Amino acid sequence: MTKKQILITGGAGFIGSNLAATFIKKHGRDIVIVDDFSSGDWKNLIHVDCEVRAADCDDAALLQEIAGGRYEAVYHEAAITDTTVMNQRLMIEVNTNAFAKILEAAHQSETRVIYASSAGTYGNSAAPNAIGVGEDPENIYGFSKLLMDRIASRWYGKHSAPIIGLRYFNVYGCGEHHKNERDGTKTASMILQWYEKAKAGKPLRLFKYGEQMRDFVYIQDVVDANITALTSTQSGVCNVGSGQARAYNDIVDCLGKSLNQNFTPEYFDNPFPFFQMHTEADLSETSRILNWQPQWSLEAGIEDYIQQLETGFRGPQVSV
Repeated sequence: MTKKQILITGGAGFIGSNLAATFIKKHGRDIVIVDDFSSGDWKNLIHVDCEVRAADCDDAALLQEIAGGRYEAVYHEAAITDTTVMNQRLMIEVNTNAFAKILEAAHQSETRVIYASSAGTYGNSAAPNAIGVGEDPENIYGFSKLLMDRIASRWYGKHSAPIIGLRYFNVYGCGEHHKNERDGTKTASMILQWYEKAKAGKPLRLFKYGEQMRDFVYIQDVVDANITALTSTQSGVCNVGSGQARAYNDIVDCLGKSLNQNFTPEYFDNPFPFFQMHTEADLSETSRILNWQPQWSLEAGIEDYIQQLETGFRGPQVSV
């Protein structure tokens, strides 16, 4: 790895702060974080020693820096990630339009771009979810991410440096506390939400009947995939998940084992018509483009996460 700077937009958020911490503490890289702090949290950066700026990701001065070749790579994590936001124009402006400006700037300096896409692009299409198949989002968030992937694909033949989209599945791990603490919303992983309820002696409530299947991926695997993308020679979109769908009931079981408790969930009707019922990452394109495979099972990831939470640690965590 060279010593040129790396830019992380949305670097005060869950994934961005974990990525920054690992780059700095494990690889000795010079990181610049840009965040508008609308959903990120300064607490995630207390122990992340780097340049931090409060700005939009499509700030004119920042785009000029990208175009001028200041950065070895741009990690674009900034986005509206709350899937309950229904303001279509706002979602497209913040997620899609800003990304298009970043790609235009990066093209001028031939700078590598690695960006956050989402499994939300698949909607309720049949799993396993493969790149290029069943891309039928159920909400405006998923659509905004699909548009990003389409915009990126139009640059593949023009841009000499790789452009890599990482479709995150259900990410959990240290550094996501703030997603439960902003404006009364609860957007952190169900693993953290149910852990906090369990510690407070409250019942664990699940949509009927806890059999919905999701691909839960540990933050350490997500960070590892991002860092691997820094040396990939190809452009493309890659799924980032565990490659194995698990039921919400499985999370309850794992939490019980980690906390040495027996939980009896309370089931209630699902109020969200666009809720994804089954996601599972097909990792064939990820293996081809990144030569990457996940290392953490759901059981191992939850056990490691709970150990950190029990010590009061909130992250971000340096990927091992």
